[in-house]
Amino acid sequence: MNPPLIRRWLATPAFRALLALAFVAAIGCFFNAGGAFFHWSTHRDMLRQVSVYGILACGMTLVIISGGIDLSVGSVVGLCAVLFARQTLHGGQPALAALGLVLAAGAAIGLASGTLVARFRIQPFVATLAMMVFARGLAKWVSGGQKISQAIQHPDGSFSYVELPAVFQRLDHRILGGNLSVVTLVFLGCVLLSWLVLAKLRYGRYIYATGGNEEAARLSGVPVARTKLLAYGLSGLFGAVGGICQAVQEQQGDPEAGSTYELTAIAIAVIGGNNLMGGRGGIGLTLLGALTIGTLEKILSINAVGESSRLMLTGAIIVAAVLLQRRRAG
Repeated sequence: MNPPLIRRWLATPAFRALLALAFVAAIGCFFNAGGAFFHWSTHRDMLRQVSVYGILACGMTLVIISGGIDLSVGSVVGLCAVLFARQTLHGGQPALAALGLVLAAGAAIGLASGTLVARFRIQPFVATLAMMVFARGLAKWVSGGQKISQAIQHPDGSFSYVELPAVFQRLDHRILGGNLSVVTLVFLGCVLLSWLVLAKLRYGRYIYATGGNEEAARLSGVPVARTKLLAYGLSGLFGAVGGICQAVQEQQGDPEAGSTYELTAIAIAVIGGNNLMGGRGGIGLTLLGALTIGTLEKILSINAVGESSRLMLTGAIIVAAVLLQRRRAG
């Protein structure tokens, strides 16, 4: 045993994230809703429900490590859910073409945010807040302010119904004997992609350098502007993936979908131990944060705690996590 090594491990964000997850799991064991917490189906559903949040948190992690923040991801979910439903349900467009269009739209929103931050030097909070409002308005314009579902209203006021496209069934399917949702696999794929970017690509090192000290990174030859564009572009891309998953889960495109999702994505990244000041963190911490938030929300759900209390608790978690980071940094 090496006591100094153990002390260093106990002080790491990974240990604190694991401790938070263990604490939440202990709460679940105590408030188990008549044993429901101990059933795999409960955790299977938790993984499905947290997947969209987790996908957004993957992109949020890249942006946070680069020293920024992205408040537009929730609106990107709504916009991309509407676009995907419009193209597949009402437009009859092939799945691959619709997927390509929606992913490109999400990436474009992210790149627009990155351009405002990197090229025009607008504060990330302000730039992405503006993009949040713009994307939500665009979602309502594209949808006409209505949910896009299997029901199609005709000029005479009558309705007809279209068949649900196969892509909806495939993405909302369960595999391995019904024990795992495809949406959860999509989330894990986003985790893997984010890990490859941060751990294996040169731009991953650039993201850490930019978030750690932007001026020093620039003087060292790091293409800071391109790095920020990459981070925000990937955040928008993940937002599009989240929007597609949201649409298939709800079997419709709702222009209000994704409201407050940016709050949960930030909470996941922060509770996992990613530093809001930038330069430190990792996608593994985000995965732990997603499991923690997902488990906590499932405990609240099976114990019939209202949504208002959940939102207040999420806000309190963000504040507590940031205060803990500041205390550790001090």
